[in-house]
Amino acid sequence: MLSFKLLIFDCDGVLFDSKEANVHFYNHILKQLNLPPLTSEEIEYIHMHTVDECIKFLLNKRAPEKLELAKKIQKETPFSLFFAYMKLEPGLKEFLEWAKNYFYLAICTNRTTSIQPLLEHFDLKKYFHFIMSALKRPKTDPHALLDILHFFKIKPEEALYIGDSQIDEKLCKVCKVKLVAFKNPDLSADFYINNYKELKKLLTKNF
Repeated sequence: MLSFKLLIFDCDGVLFDSKEANVHFYNHILKQLNLPPLTSEEIEYIHMHTVDECIKFLLNKRAPEKLELAKKIQKETPFSLFFAYMKLEPGLKEFLEWAKNYFYLAICTNRTTSIQPLLEHFDLKKYFHFIMSALKRPKTDPHALLDILHFFKIKPEEALYIGDSQIDEKLCKVCKVKLVAFKNPDLSADFYINNYKELKKLLTKNF
């Protein structure tokens, strides 16, 4: 029987369907620079990487000479302008209300300054005991996850990471933490779910 003490959540694609909001955010920046909107390939990239990585990725391909201006526009554009396009995953709050009674809850995200106001806007901050953002460590750094384990004094086998990207997959493999693939059957994961009802069922089965 598996026994988990800590649940760690990615943000984009797990807590929220944020693709539309991210597209509006980066298209806003590109428009200010008189550059064409995101391509389908770029949309997939921005969904998984830090804002600094995304800005470099977009500008290096289009207009490297505008990179510093793009960074300036990004810093001056509050992501809160695009909260209206963020969609909370169905059943998330009900799940967190239940899970807080049994597990430590944490977030490991490649978001930077937007994660705190985002959680506050959707009244989610109260559920999480620890938030690792890319301001502290990006998810390409294993310590993004290892520092969370250290904070809770939890062994890797006692934690469960809920993620949806290859970056999450790589992070879990390096840190030896079990991965729950959320709405992504293409990942190499320990468990696969499509919603929070399935996650609750998985956890109650494995207490």
